[in-house]
Amino acid sequence: MIRKSQLICLFICLPFFGFSQTYFLYVASESEDEVALIKFNGSHGFIDEVINVGYQATEIEGPHGLTIDPSGDFWYVTMAHGNPYGRVYKYSTKSNNLIDFTELGIFPASMQISPANGMLFCVNFNLHGKMEPSTVSVVDPFSMEELTQIETGSMPHGSRISPNGLNHFSVAMMSGELFEIDVITMEISRKLNLDFSLASLYKGQSDEMDHAAMGHAMNNQSHQDNHHSAIKPTWVIPHPDGQRVFIAANGKDMILEIDLVKWEVAKSFPTGKGPYNIEITGDGKKMIVSYKSEGSTAIWDIDQERELAVIKNSREITHGISVSPDHKYAFVSVEGKGIERGSVDIISLEEYELIDVVEVGKQAGGIAFWKLEE
Repeated sequence: MIRKSQLICLFICLPFFGFSQTYFLYVASESEDEVALIKFNGSHGFIDEVINVGYQATEIEGPHGLTIDPSGDFWYVTMAHGNPYGRVYKYSTKSNNLIDFTELGIFPASMQISPANGMLFCVNFNLHGKMEPSTVSVVDPFSMEELTQIETGSMPHGSRISPNGLNHFSVAMMSGELFEIDVITMEISRKLNLDFSLASLYKGQSDEMDHAAMGHAMNNQSHQDNHHSAIKPTWVIPHPDGQRVFIAANGKDMILEIDLVKWEVAKSFPTGKGPYNIEITGDGKKMIVSYKSEGSTAIWDIDQERELAVIKNSREITHGISVSPDHKYAFVSVEGKGIERGSVDIISLEEYELIDVVEVGKQAGGIAFWKLEE
């Protein structure tokens, strides 16, 4: 028999027990043709399920980018190594069963769905092709049909949608451009030569700027298809305030802040070696940056414009980032080298430390947060 005192204790103690939060996310392993569903209970993470993806049993097709439908009912993965074109696959989050797929361009990479019109925008990175302008595919995720391809720059990457859902941003790694696409008209509304804009910022800040670099940037603006950008932008992420975007300048070891009203590089921040991906907490206060070349992850205070901490990752090649909606954790995919397995490193954004490592398949890359349950 349960005594009255025990019942009282039960109700008093109940708020402290049994109400732990569980975080769910997906991560792709490019050299394994698999996607893992990860669960994290606030202290430990583990693989809940491994989903085999692709259709060629004897070939590695390279699952690369991941995104979740705004409804949370579906997840999408790009398969980069098609013949010659890649694909995007649609899966159910309820069953993790394949629903449909469609063919895209050469080496489709990162993608996101606009909440404004429900269309999926995916950059075709064209990693193995010529250094020429590539495209952004627009897909209707309901019918899983590619509606159009929008030509942008050379090796586009970092496909992200603005907070209001009306604009799509991507950066072209080799031609060094930022592209803004109108989601409704599905046309380029603006593009920015980052090499030239950064050189202009330096010119305004100092009379001792590198004039050779300025001349190179101006030449790049005139001959965009024939040059290789010194900046080598690999990622773009809009800030929640809708007034700016941040770009990983992988070739310059810096982060660029772009003023969307003036449409220019407003600020630059020196970073560790090889900044690759960026995510921003939903409250807009912290920026998390993967330093791919040094195998670490940095946490930045955006308002103070300073690096708060650099956390060494569990393996040498840091890749993608996903942030929990409560701003407490960053989930970082780390590729591994050779036959080494990849990992998801779980970092506390409050304590600035690595709190757990979940081993996944080789070359962990694309990562996307699904949901938070209480």
